[in-house]
Amino acid sequence: MIRQLHPEDQTYYEQMDTGIEDDYIAAIFPHLVTGPNKMYGLFIENQLVSTAGFTIYHSVYAMLGRLRTDRRYRGQNLATEIISNVLDKAWGHSAIQWVGANTQQSNVPAQKVLTKIGLTPLISLQSATTTSPNQLADNHAQWTEITTLSKKKALLSEQYIQPGRVFPYECYYPFEAKTELFNDDEVATWRFFMNEQRDRFFIAKYDQKKYHYLHVLYPFDDLFDQPGLWSTITQTYSDSRVLFEEEVHVWIDLTSDQLEKLPKQHPFNLPSPWNLYVDQR
Repeated sequence: MIRQLHPEDQTYYEQMDTGIEDDYIAAIFPHLVTGPNKMYGLFIENQLVSTAGFTIYHSVYAMLGRLRTDRRYRGQNLATEIISNVLDKAWGHSAIQWVGANTQQSNVPAQKVLTKIGLTPLISLQSATTTSPNQLADNHAQWTEITTLSKKKALLSEQYIQPGRVFPYECYYPFEAKTELFNDDEVATWRFFMNEQRDRFFIAKYDQKKYHYLHVLYPFDDLFDQPGLWSTITQTYSDSRVLFEEEVHVWIDLTSDQLEKLPKQHPFNLPSPWNLYVDQR
């Protein structure tokens, strides 16, 4: 039996043997089964043995995830069965225009399951985090902050709202860039900075997962060659530390071209890259 999970089902989840230490699902289970977050469970004889779910963003995006299978029941294609069911449920929401899944490159079993249900890889992004962006700073002038909403939206339109272009909307959550992704009230809170030549810009916004993050987006390949860029990021990082009054990490999603130009002496933590899969229906 497959059914939607609710907060009172947390005990069932805690009884699963997933083999995952410090599992974020167990830590925030009630949050993952309410509001825009949906989670489903596959039960055998009243025992929860596999889970999957999705989160809806801006009514039109659905990101699949929360795929877990009890180790005692693996090898029975249960993960494929439940994620296929959840994929259909995501598309069952009438406003949904896009469904995807983001999984680490090292998670080969999850990638096999996503391929089985018809999803195809779109892009690989390397999440790079650091608490020492100043190691890349230089003595050049800092970039100018853009404060007008109309200019911010124009920059987003020019660089991101193109067929197949991906926008890292949150840490761990990149989406294909559509107009619906950019809510005016939200974009107004993002900080935009432009260089003196007015041909380069970056976006800095705040996110919180396990840590507070300054999420930096730079849509050009010359991330490590632009005078003043990392000095500006460092200042923005300092601002965020004052705001949160606790440890903050810089997070930036590197494309393969940006990753190739990463300096040998860099301050980043580089876990396994993340592969974004999408359903092309």
